[in-house]
Amino acid sequence: MNYKILCSDIDGTLLSTKSDVSDFTISEIARIKKMIRVILVSARMPQSMIYLQERLCIENQPIICYNGALVLDRTREVFSEVINFNIVEKVYQFAEKYEIKLGLYHNREWYVEETSERVQKEINYTRTEPVFRPTSTTLTDWKERNISAHKIMLMCTKNSADTIFTTLISQFSKQMRIYRSNDTLIELAPKSVSKLSAIQLLLAKNESLVDVISFGDNYNDIEMLQASGLGVAVGNARTEVKTIANHITLKNTEDGVAHFIKQHLI
Repeated sequence: MNYKILCSDIDGTLLSTKSDVSDFTISEIARIKKMIRVILVSARMPQSMIYLQERLCIENQPIICYNGALVLDRTREVFSEVINFNIVEKVYQFAEKYEIKLGLYHNREWYVEETSERVQKEINYTRTEPVFRPTSTTLTDWKERNISAHKIMLMCTKNSADTIFTTLISQFSKQMRIYRSNDTLIELAPKSVSKLSAIQLLLAKNESLVDVISFGDNYNDIEMLQASGLGVAVGNARTEVKTIANHITLKNTEDGVAHFIKQHLI
């Protein structure tokens, strides 16, 4: 199999633990990286991806952050798209109604109101620290600075997530991409972007999606896997992802991506 670009999701896919890649993965990426560009594609913010780039020694490659809303090539901003600020304010109003806390992200900024088990997990898994302050303060600050969210994370209970997810779909599906990360987490991104759209931005003139091999596990990876020359789901992927994938490899905790690279990429 001859591919020019390898694109991989991070959480639940490339990582063998919640926060790191294995030595096996590092060695396999090292073996192919001179022949294939390796690009990390994630819902994560930049800082929580850059340390993994450094571990894999691929800092010379761009990163796709926030499900495609922000693309960086080292310090250069290749692409940026944010959610309309008025919609961010409306989401905040809905969240308040259901007593749901928000995580607000813009480029390298992450704001939450207070610590919680979910926030602590995010800190531990992504090795990134938020700024703690009221969401209303963040929105006032952003309005003055004329910026908005690359991503919104809603930290819910299962019941509140079930309820607000339906509301979000009915109210904002034309303005935002709405992802159910798990039973208690919902992620919002600008409607016009996706992991796939960001990959397309990074294709050279002599490259097409046929030249891409991609790896993923979750709903926000489906478009990327479907459009790539080869889409590979890890063994722990959601059923819907496995259904559309060309191949299924081992689970992320069993180094599925590295095993597939070793077996199929020379």
